Amino acid sequence: MMMDQSGFDLGVFVGDLAFDEDSSRDDVSLEGLEQELEECKNDDVVANILSKGTKLREYAKGVENDVRQVELNSIQEYIKESDNLVSLHDQIRDCDNILSQMETLLSGFQGEIGSISSEIKSLQEKSMDMGLKLKNRKGAEVKLARFVEDIIVPPRMVDIIVDSEVNDEYMRTLEILSKKLKFVEVDTMVQSSKALKDVQPELEKLRQKAISKVSEFIVQKLHALRKPKTNIQILQQSVLLKYKYVIIFLKEHGKEVYMEVRGAYVDTMNKVLSAHFRSYIQAVEKLQLDIATPSDLIGVETRATSLFSIGREPLKNRSAVFALGERINILKEIEQPALIPHIAEASSLKYPYEVLFRSLHKLLMDTATSEYLFCDDFFGEESIFYEIFAGPFAVIDEHFNLILPNCFDATGLMLMIRIIHQHQLIMSRRRLPCLDSYLDKINISLWPRFKMVFDMHLNSLRTANVKTLWEDDVHPHYVMRRYAEFSASLVHLNVEYGDGQLELNLERLRMAVDDLINKLAKTFTKPKLQSVFLINNYDMTIAVLKEAGPEGGKTQMHFEELLKSNTVTFVEELLLEHFSNLIKFVKTRASEDPNSSSEKPISVPDVEPLVKDFGSRWKAAIELMHKDVITSFSNFLCGMEILRAALTQLLLYYTRLSDCIKRIPGGSTLNKDLVSISSIMYEIRKYSRTF
Repeated sequence: MMMDQSGFDLGVFVGDLAFDEDSSRDDVSLEGLEQELEECKNDDVVANILSKGTKLREYAKGVENDVRQVELNSIQEYIKESDNLVSLHDQIRDCDNILSQMETLLSGFQGEIGSISSEIKSLQEKSMDMGLKLKNRKGAEVKLARFVEDIIVPPRMVDIIVDSEVNDEYMRTLEILSKKLKFVEVDTMVQSSKALKDVQPELEKLRQKAISKVSEFIVQKLHALRKPKTNIQILQQSVLLKYKYVIIFLKEHGKEVYMEVRGAYVDTMNKVLSAHFRSYIQAVEKLQLDIATPSDLIGVETRATSLFSIGREPLKNRSAVFALGERINILKEIEQPALIPHIAEASSLKYPYEVLFRSLHKLLMDTATSEYLFCDDFFGEESIFYEIFAGPFAVIDEHFNLILPNCFDATGLMLMIRIIHQHQLIMSRRRLPCLDSYLDKINISLWPRFKMVFDMHLNSLRTANVKTLWEDDVHPHYVMRRYAEFSASLVHLNVEYGDGQLELNLERLRMAVDDLINKLAKTFTKPKLQSVFLINNYDMTIAVLKEAGPEGGKTQMHFEELLKSNTVTFVEELLLEHFSNLIKFVKTRASEDPNSSSEKPISVPDVEPLVKDFGSRWKAAIELMHKDVITSFSNFLCGMEILRAALTQLLLYYTRLSDCIKRIPGGSTLNKDLVSISSIMYEIRKYSRTF
């Protein structure tokens, strides 16, 4: 029965299997066969066999027959292809022979390549060795060429050093010679070379010849500095600096000769500049305008000073001894060129000493600046400057030591102190230290002299003779005017400097003048005149301080306070002179209560005389007060202010009287005699319109 190939019952076919006797005799065990068949049921061949029910032995025989048939077919095909196989065999053998030959050839190539590689390596080593030798030889050639170039002495160089004039070409040749001299002196290799023995004598001869020639040349140029009317700065810049290398050469290769040249320059410039400053000082001394003598002091009596003024240079204004005035302009002209003496002399001009002082030091600064820079550039030494200027400093010191002990002009001395300060700033901006010590020395010498002269003024106030100074005049005293101008001058000169020591001295001076002016005021017998005298002097002092600038400071404030207090005193004295009864009543009884139970209350009869007296003459009294003020005070505006203050105070007194009358029983009966407040106010305004 046929079954589907995808599934069949193994039991059916197993039952039908039959084995022959031989197989049964071989004791073949069928154990596990069913399991193996179960595993092989999916094999197409096995399944096909089982499905057809063919016996295994028969199937095996069939397969064997098929194999034999295939073998026979293969043999037949092989026999058919035998010729081809023989040909293939021959070809394979030929190829083997060819490959054997190729192997032999390539082995030869390999051997040759190995030989070439070793040769290349050898050549590379030889190349590196030759390259190193070439590099060493080039280095040796360069050093040798440099050595030869540095040590040989060309004939052209010898000719120039020996026979040529000192010019630009000579300077260049001198530099070459200097290099050769340094080369043979410094290089240890050169010192051990045989070439040096041949060259060194020639180099030494050239060195000596060059030193001799250039030193003689420079000394000749230095002699030109001594000629009269020579412009030293132009000669230095346009001639000497061109040959600056000569000095360098002498420093390096002829130290002794350099010191001689250096000494010659120092000596020349010392003498030339000393003579220059000496002649300038002699010329400016003729231009000096004497300002003050020992007797020109604040507290000295005028008649006494006139005796000592005989033969002195007259001044347009004697107050110039104390007042700063236009002398302050010297500080604004600090950078102006120095005075040219012969031009000023031709114009018959005279100057206070501080003008000449500024010119002299301006000339000194400019000359020192030029010389310092030249010495540093030409010689490369700063110290040479101080050796040169020892002479000019001595000349200026000699002049100053003669002038300073005879200087009694305190304002001029303070101006010189400020000038020196400005000059120090100028040199600082130029970044030149060459005058630092000199300017410090001048400054140190000026301060003690100023202090001495200042103390002379101070002592003149302290020791002043009040009797000889008193002039029985309420107008500002000349001593106070001197003090005001002198103090204002010093205050103005101290504005930008804030010198505490000077402020302290000014305070001492103020105390002395306060004491003196009060003594002079007490000489007047009337208190009112004393007040007028003090007011005039204080007002004048304040005005002078204000004219000098808004920097009056403590001094100005002090006198303003004194002016206020003395104004109050004068107003009281002036009113007492005309309205004493009114003022006495107002101060003593106006505040009393008329309705009080006192023993004697204020009544109409007590005030009626005061009211009628005031009403009858108040306008005339005010006019008299006006005339009195006009004649008493030098400053019209100050007088009018005082008059207004007096009239205002009078109005206050009369107002208090009017208020008192209103409180008195029956006081209304005096209304017809009372002056209206508006009338008094009108009168006050009338006088106020006059200023």
